[in-house]
Amino acid sequence: MQKYGGSSVADSAGILRAARRISQTRAAGHEVVAVVSAMGDTTDELLDLAVSISPHPRPSDLDVLLNIGELIPMSLLAIALADLGAASQTFTGSKAGLITDNVYGEARIVEVKPDRIRACLARGDVAIVAGFQGRTRKKKALTTLGRGGSDLTAVALAAALGAKVCEIYTDVDGVYTADPRVVPSARKIDILSSEEMLELAASGAKVLHLRSVEYARRFGIPIYVRSSFAQDPGTLVLPSMPCVDQSAAEASGRERAVVSGVVGVNSSAKITVVGTSDRPGATSKILRDLAASGLNVELIPPNAQTPACGCTDISFTVPAPEASAALAALDAARGDIGFHSLRHNQHLGTVSLSGRGVRSAPNVFRAFSRALAEAGVEMELISMSEVRIAVLTNAVDLDKAVHALRRAFGLATDRTAAPP
Repeated sequence: MQKYGGSSVADSAGILRAARRISQTRAAGHEVVAVVSAMGDTTDELLDLAVSISPHPRPSDLDVLLNIGELIPMSLLAIALADLGAASQTFTGSKAGLITDNVYGEARIVEVKPDRIRACLARGDVAIVAGFQGRTRKKKALTTLGRGGSDLTAVALAAALGAKVCEIYTDVDGVYTADPRVVPSARKIDILSSEEMLELAASGAKVLHLRSVEYARRFGIPIYVRSSFAQDPGTLVLPSMPCVDQSAAEASGRERAVVSGVVGVNSSAKITVVGTSDRPGATSKILRDLAASGLNVELIPPNAQTPACGCTDISFTVPAPEASAALAALDAARGDIGFHSLRHNQHLGTVSLSGRGVRSAPNVFRAFSRALAEAGVEMELISMSEVRIAVLTNAVDLDKAVHALRRAFGLATDRTAAPP
């Protein structure tokens, strides 16, 4: 499985480079499915054109328009391969078997049926697939998968076809510790776990799209990020072990979050430093003094500013057993930090929901917050990662919160009793 990004097929030279690489891979005895993105900035240009005609185009019409972008490099790549003597067949997302829900502009995969691609490979031909697109099941309407959707197309087809690896070709030769176009001293990473790549993608790294990494992790597909402009080694993203007890929906390729558990921990204390200077560096002074005392800060919510007095309140949480030591350390450093008073609440707990794909599935957080609201649980602070949503709440509400979330996500059993 190979995927060529927009920068890799931005012009005729890029198309020819991709064709030569595909031809060489096929000549080495490998079956090849090549997924292509729209050329360069084609998607943005089509969006701008639509908005210039109507400020609020219908999402369904936009998806029909944006589907065109990937068809151009798909066709050009087939032309280039023909000149190299490599037989190929082209596939739209619909023809490739990418079945989605009906959320236009950000559709999620519900099933992958690559029978036509299997037949193409059995004939010895190269399959060229237009990325980023699919179709709904009932009305067979065209849809798009959202930004980074071509990565997702490639990974989904790799999983459905049983590919050993999914190669993502882009304009950088791997995943770096920072954007090498901005930080010249950035170092390339040779091997990453899928969990590490998930956090990088969520933090803004643009090499791989978040949903594609989640999908690859779920189905055990290694991703190899390489440059389409050179033969240098890239970055290998190795997945965790795939889930062996997949439901029928997951086994068919459905893109969805999988919630694995809910845990409540009654062990947090919130401390607020009242009336510190709102100048830069106030928070770092507090953290420095706490660290010098060997204390660990868990969460820091946004500061509450009071413009009239030129001051701010800085809050953070620490493990409950460390609250007294933290208060003592801050009081001792009052002269250095400069603040009016300290407030604290040692009667807090954290309820956490864990699972795969919880960050990129808006319906998960929506159900999470609704369940807590209906149970009358106040959320003081929210923390999210790719595999976890955590909320700080009152300790007295912790059991109620855990029960509400387990029930909302189908994790409760007949033996799970509601709290009094």
